[in-house]
Formats: sequence, C-alpha cells, structure tokens
Amino acid sequence: MLIGNVAHLPDQQPPIDSWPPVQTAAPPSGAERVIAALEVILCSGFPTQLALVLLMALSGGTGADATLSLAYVVRLSLADAVLVLGLIWLLLRLRGENPASLFLGVRPPGREAIHGLLLVPAALVLVALTSLLLQEVAPWLHNVTENPLEALIDSPAAAAAFALVAVIAGGLREEVQRAFVLRRFETHLGGQWLGLVVFSVAFGLGHLLQGRDAAIVTGLLGAFWGVVYLRRRSIVAPLVSHAGFNLTEIFIAYNLAVV
Repeated sequence: MLIGNVAHLPDQQPPIDSWPPVQTAAPPSGAERVIAALEVILCSGFPTQLALVLLMALSGGTGADATLSLAYVVRLSLADAVLVLGLIWLLLRLRGENPASLFLGVRPPGREAIHGLLLVPAALVLVALTSLLLQEVAPWLHNVTENPLEALIDSPAAAAAFALVAVIAGGLREEVQRAFVLRRFETHLGGQWLGLVVFSVAFGLGHLLQGRDAAIVTGLLGAFWGVVYLRRRSIVAPLVSHAGFNLTEIFIAYNLAVV
C-alpha cells in the first residue's frame, strides 16, 4: 500500500485511469490464457536464474549450493537482467505490442523521474515501519541474522558493483518485469490487481535468502511500486524510486561495514 501524504507533482494532463484499449473482439480463449501464463512464468526471473545457475555450474562457476561471492552475484544478476529484458522485448514484439507505450506511457519522463525520487523516502519509511511491526508481533520471522548479500559489501569496489546491480538488475529489470506481468494479467489472467498480488508475493519469495521477514517487507515494497505503476502508467517513477531505495540501502550497508 502507499504511504499517505506522499509528495505529488502536478501534471499537465489529466490522470490516466486505464490501459490503452486492447484490440480484442472477444475474451481470451483458454489457449491464449495458457500462453500468457507461460509468458509470465518465463519472465518471472525464476526459470532464467535457475538456467543460469546450472549453466554457470556446468561451466565451472560457483554452484547454487556454494558460498556466495561478489563476482558470482554480480555475474548472475546482470546476466539474468539481460536475459529477462530480452525475453520481454521479444514477447512484446511477437504480439505486435509497443514496448514504449507499455513502459513509458505518455507522461514526461523527466517529471516522472522527479516523482520517483520523491517516493524514495516513502519506500524507506514503509520498510522501517513494517520491519519494526514484524519484530514486535512475529520476531520468529527474523531467521537470518546477517543478510548474506549485505555482508559482501565490504569495500568501495564491492559497493560500486552492487550499485550497478541495484540499478540494472533491481530498478530496471524488476520494474520492466512488473509492468509486463501486470499487462498480461490485465488482458488475459484475471485483472491487473490480481497480477499485483501474485507478482508481489513472488517478488517477496525471491528474497527468502535474506530472511522470512525480509521476504515480507520486499513483497510489500513490490506492491508499493506496482501501485505507483498502475497509477502512473509509466515505469520511470517506480524505477527511479526502486533504484534510489536500493542505492540508499547499499550506502547504509557499506557505512556500517566500515565502521
């Protein structure tokens, strides 16, 4: 959910309350729904990461059960980002859909970027309040004492590498994924709000490595950015907010590591 009293820049055009009209004469068939579901699964990040982990293991890289290393995390994250973004672009073009219309809408990108920056504090407050609430009502969810990814941020070079991952594999890839999934749910799979719930849960589960409480908090963050996208019809604001949030977290983790 959105935090109240979030700063909002006035727009020059009226709010966009619906997707561009979908040119379909009839509801999607069962086969079309199955194809859309397969597209969502394929672009969710789980199949591509699994394939990359196996490929890296077979080629002599770090296996899925080995200790995480900075190089492994960076290679896997960036390779998966390129793969997922390429798949989404290909699937959109095969259906004759315009990626720019889906991801950028009609709002000025510069204005959207400023709006995204203003949403970074809201995301930080959401995380802080949710984490405090979980500590009070369900402390047993905190099953990972030290975040294994944050533990890798122990030098300026590591912080810079994670910053690159935060922007490309975090902000860009995940917001493109979110918009694509919400579109598929809106047109074929039961509605955009159902898609928001499903993808937010999946987004949280993808962070279980960092703890059950972190997975819940991350799922809520995904829902937050998803609502921003559904209201704005552009990934620019959630992308900038997401990347800004990630960079702030990296900055905090690095400064705690060097203290």
